[in-house]
Amino acid sequence: MVSVDSDNPAPAIKAQVEAGNVTIDVGDVEYADAIRLCDEGLLEPIDAATLPAAPDGTPAVDDFLPGALTECAVSTIVFSTIFAYDTTKFPEGPTTVADFFDLEKFPGKRAMRKGAKANLEMALMADGVPAADVYATLETPEGQDRAFAMLDKIKAETVWWEAGAQPPQLLADGEVAMTTAYNGRIFGAAVGEGKPFATVWDGQVYEYDLFVIPKGAPNKDGAMEFVKFATSTQALADQAKWISYGPARKSSGALVGLYQDGKTEMAPYMPTAEANLTNALASSYEFWVDRDGELNERFNAWLAQ
Repeated sequence: MVSVDSDNPAPAIKAQVEAGNVTIDVGDVEYADAIRLCDEGLLEPIDAATLPAAPDGTPAVDDFLPGALTECAVSTIVFSTIFAYDTTKFPEGPTTVADFFDLEKFPGKRAMRKGAKANLEMALMADGVPAADVYATLETPEGQDRAFAMLDKIKAETVWWEAGAQPPQLLADGEVAMTTAYNGRIFGAAVGEGKPFATVWDGQVYEYDLFVIPKGAPNKDGAMEFVKFATSTQALADQAKWISYGPARKSSGALVGLYQDGKTEMAPYMPTAEANLTNALASSYEFWVDRDGELNERFNAWLAQ
């Protein structure tokens, strides 16, 4: 098995399958991409009944978290878009998602992912929209205007990132004082490398990463065996030793142990830890499957203004 880092393999999978020249056996994609690629007939179906049961015999279909299994994809981790800050710049906080958009109270450059997803949701939560109402609000033109109006407040002070490794680097270099980021990246920098970074969980947007097998994968059978192994109870619990992403199986939770340093308990750093879910939003794949194109088009036009 050769693993290759990729910002988002979904466009490559689509291009390879449509060209009839597939070199990827397993891809790690976001939820909306998994649904879209499957709907377009670009992925091999995965029969959930063939996945390994939990140690107590619970079938995989009952052991995975709600929504974690789809017709063509198997969830691996729960990851989250959070925001983080440099504690040497702000010893007292910030503590809420609204603080991220408050340049007066917390001055300094910001960094955000270059795209609509998660940014619009966090903007609305920062503007006082309850997590439960975010997508109903974002479905309306008024709600979209409201989200972009919040982004307007910090646009002039914002650096835009595209790869997950960039936010901790921007913080470390002092280029920004706060940044949105994938929670595991900040954990790795703070706990793994001793950087003075703190995560703010308020307003987090969490979602699944999923394994998919492109239609026409050159090693289809081997790919399926890998997916079965990598999404088994112990394997998903073991991955938490390396990065603070929650396993997508219920039976894996109790098996999550220490970080690779042998001393840091990983459970409190998971997006799914009870204390971290106080004001959290589950990313809606239904929303983004339908509106990804139009909202990113608007986002890019807004960015160019």
